[in-house]
Amino acid sequence: MSTSTTASVSTHILDTSIGRPAEGVAVHLSARGGRDADWQALGGSATDADGRCKDLPALPEGTTHVRLDFFVEPYFEKKQADAQQDAPANRDSGAVFFPEVAITFAVKAGEHYHVPLLLNPFGYSVYRGS
Repeated sequence: MSTSTTASVSTHILDTSIGRPAEGVAVHLSARGGRDADWQALGGSATDADGRCKDLPALPEGTTHVRLDFFVEPYFEKKQADAQQDAPANRDSGAVFFPEVAITFAVKAGEHYHVPLLLNPFGYSVYRGS
């Protein structure tokens, strides 16, 4: 049994439309101590070439809920601009269907939570990884 008084969080993003990690996505971390408490912004990071955020802030003692905000619109806009440059006739409407993805989950002290985001331009899914 762990004796840590806080939980820890990690994440990564896989762009399932291309089968590769999503690099350069901003991720913000917030926490609260109880369902009626206010959210406390803790800071953020951006995904690296492997789609991972390796430097998310630590959670404060007493955290019971965590929110990860993924700002995916700039990632898809850049991807879309690169694709249009390579094949101008293959243009989409230009709109990003999910500009942000917010994932909220409950945590317990002493446990680690890895929350991968599987992402494509028209959908996403998350799960508790290991």
